[in-house]
Amino acid sequence: MANGNGAAPTTIKAYLAELRSRLKGHPPALVQDALSDCEEHLRAARADAGSKSEADVLAEIIETYGTPQEVAEEYVAMEQTIKGPFASSTAVDEREVDRGPGFFGVLVDPQAYGALIYMLLSLATGIFYFTWAVTGVSLSLGLAILIIGVPFALLFIGSVRVIGWIEGRIVEALLGVRMPRRLPSTGETGTLWGNIKAVLKDARTWTSLIYMVLHLVLGTIYFTIAVTCGAVSLGVMSSAAYELATGKNAVQVQGYPELDALFNTVPGLALLVVAGFLGIILTLHIARVIGYIHGRIAEALLVRA
Repeated sequence: MANGNGAAPTTIKAYLAELRSRLKGHPPALVQDALSDCEEHLRAARADAGSKSEADVLAEIIETYGTPQEVAEEYVAMEQTIKGPFASSTAVDEREVDRGPGFFGVLVDPQAYGALIYMLLSLATGIFYFTWAVTGVSLSLGLAILIIGVPFALLFIGSVRVIGWIEGRIVEALLGVRMPRRLPSTGETGTLWGNIKAVLKDARTWTSLIYMVLHLVLGTIYFTIAVTCGAVSLGVMSSAAYELATGKNAVQVQGYPELDALFNTVPGLALLVVAGFLGIILTLHIARVIGYIHGRIAEALLVRA
């Protein structure tokens, strides 16, 4: 397959550049996975080729592994068959997705429920991420003057990259945003020191650390919104429905006798049931919006462009 200059790629770098070009417009995480897989395969083949030139090796690889266009098409085809339970269908027109599920349609929208689950989990994950990040940074700096300081810091940095990958899997599963499906690679393989330098130079290492610290703030906000909106709406609706069904006083407005008398009537209780139901729908809409926004944040900080 010819590249932009009309010739087949003769170097690994040129092959990867053309593959990236062929995947332009697709999710960054898909591009990252494809490039990582392809680079690993190409460099392994190059290492096994002995004294052959890189151009000759690339020619053989293209015959067996495929051209950049063929590889790109294969990855896109595989992408269509892998969907999380809360992901939207890739066959749906993007303009239709942007319009959303409609006001009442959110009740059967998997992405809304996935986002709500993510919001409820985010406080616990945020506390863990923040604690791990702050403890790791503090110990790395404190142990820097000791022999074990450097190995500890490298282990901590490696753990940050792994945690970033795990968080990406959670984001993809619950928010439906395509995230990397393989652990982050160090790029060109070589000496141990070369791999260490590659990790330290990789922006994902440091943006993942930023994400872990930021997630505590975001997680606290998400959890508070989910619990407050969901509990109030569900509580109002269930209390009013219970009083309507049993006649037992379950709705009380403390300090406002006029409102208490108004809502403890059949029309008032029916109004509260409707209000609570609408509150649940609004909670799901809020969760869907937060899920979309957080998905973009995670994509920006955890995926290599």
